[in-house]
Amino acid sequence: MQYVWFIWSLIILALWAVIYLFKKDSRKEMLKMSLITLPFGLTEPLFMPEYWMPPSLFDLAEKTRFDIESLIFSFAIGGIGVVLYNLIFKQTFQEITHTERNHRRHRLHIYILFVPAIVFLILALFTSLNHIYCGTIAMFLGGLATLYCRPDLKRKIWVGGILFTVLYFIYFGSILPFYPQYVELYWNLDSLTHILVLGIPFEELLFAFTFGMYWSGLYEHIYWRKLIHLNKARN
Repeated sequence: MQYVWFIWSLIILALWAVIYLFKKDSRKEMLKMSLITLPFGLTEPLFMPEYWMPPSLFDLAEKTRFDIESLIFSFAIGGIGVVLYNLIFKQTFQEITHTERNHRRHRLHIYILFVPAIVFLILALFTSLNHIYCGTIAMFLGGLATLYCRPDLKRKIWVGGILFTVLYFIYFGSILPFYPQYVELYWNLDSLTHILVLGIPFEELLFAFTFGMYWSGLYEHIYWRKLIHLNKARN
């Protein structure tokens, strides 16, 4: 059991590497978003042991509440989440059209980027919710906020959430046949819903959907000015 979380994180990193290798036209975007996601691995103390407490390399999780695996995992899902929709549907990152360029909603991009962080802090500080629920609510509202700035990404955001959930279900399920008691041993099920979907905690699937929903359109949300510049150059 000591190395399951490490192996798990390497599996998702290997998938990242395969996509990076074959999705040549999106390598720069994958790397940027992975580096943006990487620091979220440092939030692991917020979830240990209230949400889960897996064994980690060098027993770092038990000793410090930080672990190397969370950094690897965060890096990998950041790059995968931003290109998964484009990969499946053979799409490119969406540019803003002429009529959209000067709409007043685009003045709010930079502020709306802070919606998930603000929501998470409010819920974490002023409610007794497990932090996994604070995170999923924050990302869900972040996805809706992105929709306000980029309504053209509506399909990508909703379908992106579904796609990442399916991928995550397969990813999570890949380890359970080998370690069927892993969830029962290391998830704090008493503080969760106790709902398992083929052995996978419902909260993990909630996380997957809201992450996929938010992250699928995040590149266009952050770099919308760059995509406008590209559009200008082509026109």
